[in-house]
Amino acid sequence: MRWPPNQAWTSFEKRKGYRHFVVSQFGGKGKDRWVELLPVLNKEILIRVPWSQLKNDSRWISGWLQIQSNEDICCKSEGLNRLTDENQ
Repeated sequence: MRWPPNQAWTSFEKRKGYRHFVVSQFGGKGKDRWVELLPVLNKEILIRVPWSQLKNDSRWISGWLQIQSNEDICCKSEGLNRLTDENQ
């Protein structure tokens, strides 16, 4: 994945109650790179994520993915698998 990071990210797990984030700042070098993210709906919360975690496609995906509240995210080794309904 390229550096600097893309501006929009979706977390597969809620982080401080949110899934969709924009990049505020980024920095560091090599293994110490980090990215600060703001939830799209709350600019008062700031989280710092190591670049190594943000590149992990089982935790984060670049861009915004629409996630329904009653869906789970499943990932496969070949990439992101579309969401499935819990009630089925």
